[in-house]
Amino acid sequence: MKIYFDNRPLFICNEITPEIEPYTHHKDAFLIDELSLTALGSFIQEMNQQQTHSGIIIHHDLTAAKKAFFKYFEVIQAAGGLVYNEHSEALFILRRGKWDLPKGKLDEGETLEECAIREVEEETGLRKIALANFLLTTYHTYYQDGKQILKESHWYKMEVTGDQELVPQTEEDITQTRWVKKEEWNKLLSNTFPSIKDVLLSL
Repeated sequence: MKIYFDNRPLFICNEITPEIEPYTHHKDAFLIDELSLTALGSFIQEMNQQQTHSGIIIHHDLTAAKKAFFKYFEVIQAAGGLVYNEHSEALFILRRGKWDLPKGKLDEGETLEECAIREVEEETGLRKIALANFLLTTYHTYYQDGKQILKESHWYKMEVTGDQELVPQTEEDITQTRWVKKEEWNKLLSNTFPSIKDVLLSL
């Protein structure tokens, strides 16, 4: 499991994988192997520091490690979509100056799939969206009203047909919607979030 504090990754694992191994050598990376309140509290404080590079929680019981870590946050469920048109172009939105993918919080009584489709409809104006398959779940933290939030976002691949008009949801600070061919994604990746890069790399 990977959780982002801004652009800083935190890994919760039961072994050091090839993906995680390079982070263990960085001078500003932090690693703990216990789940005590003192250890986790100090660890989260370090992860909130801008100078921190990354963090690793390694523990034999992944379920226990996740449960202990999540206790420090208000967890919010969200869902969104990586939408393709008939030309194999993916839909990006520009939200608060960053390239993003449409997503939003789960409403009471909704399934994650229903939430993902609704958010794409609301944020882009698209209709008749076909759900293809689940991609992955991403995690990132932020502060809101003095609380530290952990957003758990569930991503789905989607498809649309026809020449539909795109209407950015300006009340959600979305100023642009754009269809982008895969070979042009790199132009946007320098101005997006690391969790969005993970969604794109999951294909």
